[in-house]
Amino acid sequence: MSATNLSRRTALRGMTAAIALPWLEAMGPLTSWAADSKPSSQAPNRMAFLYVPNGVNMADWTPSAEGKLGDLPAILQPLASMKDDFSVLTGLTADKARPHGDGGGDHARALSAFLTGAQPRKTDGTDIRAGISVDQVAAAQIGDRTRMPSLEIGTEAGSMAGNCDSGYSCVYSSTMSWRSATQPLPKEVNPKLVFERMFGSVPDTERAKRDKLRKSVLDFVRAESKDLSGKLSSNDQRKLDEYFTAIRDIEVRIQKSATLPPVKTPTNVTITGIPADYEQHIRLMADLMVLAFQADITRVMTFVLANEGSNKAYPFAGVREGHHDLSHHGNDPAKKQKIRDINIFHTKQLAYLLTKLKSVKEGDGTLLDHCMLVYGSGNSDGNAHNHEDLPILLAGHGCGTIRQGRHVRYAKETPLNNLWVSMLERVDAKVAQLGDSTGSLPNLA
Repeated sequence: MSATNLSRRTALRGMTAAIALPWLEAMGPLTSWAADSKPSSQAPNRMAFLYVPNGVNMADWTPSAEGKLGDLPAILQPLASMKDDFSVLTGLTADKARPHGDGGGDHARALSAFLTGAQPRKTDGTDIRAGISVDQVAAAQIGDRTRMPSLEIGTEAGSMAGNCDSGYSCVYSSTMSWRSATQPLPKEVNPKLVFERMFGSVPDTERAKRDKLRKSVLDFVRAESKDLSGKLSSNDQRKLDEYFTAIRDIEVRIQKSATLPPVKTPTNVTITGIPADYEQHIRLMADLMVLAFQADITRVMTFVLANEGSNKAYPFAGVREGHHDLSHHGNDPAKKQKIRDINIFHTKQLAYLLTKLKSVKEGDGTLLDHCMLVYGSGNSDGNAHNHEDLPILLAGHGCGTIRQGRHVRYAKETPLNNLWVSMLERVDAKVAQLGDSTGSLPNLA
């Protein structure tokens, strides 16, 4: 293999591992690597959806004026240095998260309707039904261009059965991605298993053998990587070294997390491979997201930071009460302050992810230039359980198709799914309608 004909789909392969490569100069112009058999006029456009539960304290979220972002409210302050890379969209509604005669269960409906725009069937049995989610529409149409059509991750495990919210199955409040109306896609919360899915693809016996020897996945492709490095320019060698360093850093952090003190819970439950520290857990998953996009392993991802209705405490952010309990604040200023602190903790993690994406050079831009990343919730004010005027943030430049750095206000009751339709158009995965969409969302470009 010579440097002049290096395929965009080249992967380094060893006995128990396969590592996809980032874009290198030796692969030719970036404009040619959307798919080997289908030339594209631009770099691949990725999409990701990050979900936070229980809504936010909207007074501390919503910018004071429309148009160009100025001084940011408290919750968005962690993103102040990246104002040109995101926009806040207000006025969007998840109508199908409302009861429509089904009574309680707003948390279950909020998450299950967030990407589907479909009313979930109220049941705690096996006859679950929602709708196909936007990520899976994209995966069905562009997933054949990458090793993995989509990747679903999270940091809080959830049951796929049982009654978790006023007669709704637990699957609704813990699952954001739906391949079909009756096929939810459970998220993976163990970063080690996510890493293995991305780079390992090995039998359990081989994985156990490698773990016992404490070998890096890089060790299994060492010979082939050395052979490739000798044929690359100095700039490509530097990029490859940085990429391998990022992979190794995640491996080391996963290994270290297994030796940390176990999570102290009333039942003394521990989950091997998952960091005890919540922030470390989120950031490991964020780094895996960056690697997945950088290596073009997938172009579609969902990330549930915590399940809808989660009552997780945040003592590391100075909040020892449960998140869900606090979200029913009754306008108590002290409780609203603690909700704000939880919300700020989450946007700090978003800032970490966006900074990582922006640090990875790709062609004449960055990964963030070639992404569309939505951060938000299917609840607005957790105290009111309302689903209009949702907290929605759109980051990344979508390969030049999105103008950022703004606060854009849409008319009341504008379907959230109109945003999803607009994003699908930008990855060449057009649909006539998705859930309760009424068209595409204007004023993004």
